[in-house]
Amino acid sequence: MNEKINRMEFLKSLGLKGASLFAVYCAASGLSSCVNESMDPTLPPGTGGNTNELVLDLTNPTYSKLNTVGNYVIVNSIVIARVSETAFAAVTQVCSHEGKKKVNFRNGEFYCPEHGARFGTGGNGLNSEGKKGLKTYQTEFSGTSLKVFL
Repeated sequence: MNEKINRMEFLKSLGLKGASLFAVYCAASGLSSCVNESMDPTLPPGTGGNTNELVLDLTNPTYSKLNTVGNYVIVNSIVIARVSETAFAAVTQVCSHEGKKKVNFRNGEFYCPEHGARFGTGGNGLNSEGKKGLKTYQTEFSGTSLKVFL
């Protein structure tokens, strides 16, 4: 049985009540949930129902920046950059230095402006702030369709 319950129901199942339930619920609400990113209902249209991949139509104005080398978009907390005429790179937007969702793409590398962490297109750290690297996602480009495998 693989039934999902929300955070409040889970805390109630632990026996929490009243003020203690409220305090724990409010504190826990600031934490990220345990839901797999690939199951996020905010994935853009065109995923084809496959929760293991994100499919972007580069004719769609939302993603058309990816038609130009050096540009990027952020979709579902994933930074997707066009690194050459035939290649793309995709990494998490969450910086490994301090966990802030600020990573972007500039000058041919991923960059977090919070403390200057720099990362290569393969997610590898390029300076001491970026030494932990970034989670990467494989991409596949065909025609005007870009798949990002989650």
